[in-house]
Amino acid sequence: MAYLLQDLYDWYHDLMDNQSDSRVKDWPMMQSPVPTLLLCLSYAYFCKSLAPRLMENRKPFDLRKTLVVYNLFQTVFSAWIFYEYLQSGWLRDYSYRCQPVDYTPKGLRMAETCWWYYISKFTEFFDTFFFILRKKYEHVSTLHVIHHGVMPFSVWMGMKFAPGGHSTFFAMLNSFVHIVMYFYYMLAAMGPQVQKYLWWKRYLTAFQMIQFVAIFTHQFQLLWTDCDYPKGFMVWIGLHGVMFLFLFSDFYKQSYLKKKEKIRAAEKKASENGKVYLNGDSKPNVLLSQEEHLNGGNYLNGHIEKNGQITNGITSNGSIRSRK
Repeated sequence: MAYLLQDLYDWYHDLMDNQSDSRVKDWPMMQSPVPTLLLCLSYAYFCKSLAPRLMENRKPFDLRKTLVVYNLFQTVFSAWIFYEYLQSGWLRDYSYRCQPVDYTPKGLRMAETCWWYYISKFTEFFDTFFFILRKKYEHVSTLHVIHHGVMPFSVWMGMKFAPGGHSTFFAMLNSFVHIVMYFYYMLAAMGPQVQKYLWWKRYLTAFQMIQFVAIFTHQFQLLWTDCDYPKGFMVWIGLHGVMFLFLFSDFYKQSYLKKKEKIRAAEKKASENGKVYLNGDSKPNVLLSQEEHLNGGNYLNGHIEKNGQITNGITSNGSIRSRK
């Protein structure tokens, strides 16, 4: 057992010291995978266990202004990283067919861009923290936590051993998607006066899915191409694209396709049974909307919308009054 442990120890140090990229060995967080791994595990534990318990008896925080500032920062940060990826090679002399890691002085800019992309994976943790502080637990899904929890360690691996070359295509494309995504979130955080124009949310999810198809297609082409690029990283990034495509596809089905089926079923039922009125009255004061009927709401004790005003009750003759 002692010999086995010694061999494992020697293999690890040889991997970290001799087989990694010497240019990044002294950069912050690059000496060992342990800090990154601990941060990823801590994030998952905090989001799925500790934080919900801490917020259990607390009211949701109003973070509208904070969210606008945060998403603006993320939009600008992603735009800068995307620009750096283009200027470091992808807009100039990088090959989309086969691109080895550039170890010349010119390739250092690409390595630095990869490091900043790695750091951006940690700033994205705040997406989840803000959901929890606002008690939007439905957004802290398994997909969300896996996506944010896995990415920093995956990017660390690329930074340590191959900071440049073929697989940086995925980071460049992902940065572009994040420009659109965080811009959308910034607009959504501005309130109802802006949210009414954000009809394109479902297309943002579709855009992300297209991204993953492009990523694994670009990576897996090296299976049939002779290219001086580590095949292990090509497979690793390609499988990430496949995994996230399936996860996002499932989210898309649950959020949009099945929801649409429920609405159609409700419309069919309403057409067969006639209109559904409040509490079954034959002469109703309020007509339940399609979504309200789906949710089974009793709107005598809920919110009623009339002429654009939200109230908490109605009189027997249909006039509106606020419940004290």
